[in-house]
Amino acid sequence: MTSLLGQLKKLAESTLGSGNLNAAVKLPEGERLEEWIAVHTVDFFNHLNILYGTITEFCTQRECPVMCAGPRFEYHWQDSNSTKYRRSTRLSAPDYIECLLNWTQAQIDDPQLFPITPEAPFPPNFIDRVKMILRRIFRVYAHMYNHHFAQMCALRLEVHLNTSYRHFLLFVNEYRLIDPKEMIPLAELNEAILDDN
Repeated sequence: MTSLLGQLKKLAESTLGSGNLNAAVKLPEGERLEEWIAVHTVDFFNHLNILYGTITEFCTQRECPVMCAGPRFEYHWQDSNSTKYRRSTRLSAPDYIECLLNWTQAQIDDPQLFPITPEAPFPPNFIDRVKMILRRIFRVYAHMYNHHFAQMCALRLEVHLNTSYRHFLLFVNEYRLIDPKEMIPLAELNEAILDDN
């Protein structure tokens, strides 16, 4: 837990002190949009991984037998490249999130999707693939807010969660990377964040 809290402290220092998050999501002049989206996608994944890591002792098969965001939103795992999950499969939250984290890491590590060399072309389906990554990342935020927010508060991590999610929301909203219907589980929070800007 200590190393996770240390990582979270570094995360907080890099984001909490960044000032205006509205300005932070704007594409800098001369930057390629795909590159900008790629960098942010990797950052959002890393932030989420650290945040979720702080509550894994609470997000267990027993406490979270289904991956959901409140009583109305249940998420099933599917990966067409997997033999085990070719069809939509109901999983516990920790199993779903483990699949998601492993799947996302594999996407990010794929140099065909996330080119390593500067000026290398992004594939034509890059934005569509990133949209799927970000939609799935949102589901973990929605689960944490709906099922683990009290624990985040008890650990005094709510500011980190809120800042991370606010940055994520402003970014996906700026570039229309997630359909608003997908974000209904956090609609009230989203509205408050967007109205505040």
